[in-house]
Amino acid sequence: MAKFKIRKNDVVMVTTGKNRGATGRVLSVLTDKGHVVVEKVNVVQRHIKPQGGRPGGTVQKEASIHISNVALWDEAAQRTRRVGWKVLEDGRKVRVDKHSGQVID
Repeated sequence: MAKFKIRKNDVVMVTTGKNRGATGRVLSVLTDKGHVVVEKVNVVQRHIKPQGGRPGGTVQKEASIHISNVALWDEAAQRTRRVGWKVLEDGRKVRVDKHSGQVID
């Protein structure tokens, strides 16, 4: 299984596709498919049947985007971040910004 540099609750920016330039918080990372679900990005309509007490109808929800089409977003600098790995002296492996060298975790 691949180790992804984007995690749940990270703020990301979409770099390609119809939602290019949109930013949002990562709701989930689908590691088996290599996709992420981003809040209020790539919204699609799904038709659901009534079941139990729930009525049927059309529901809008976020669809997944391939992880290569999003980049970590830096709110303070208003730019995307390139992410790398670094092992600290205490043995922890953390994410770092390749531009500034700042630890992200």
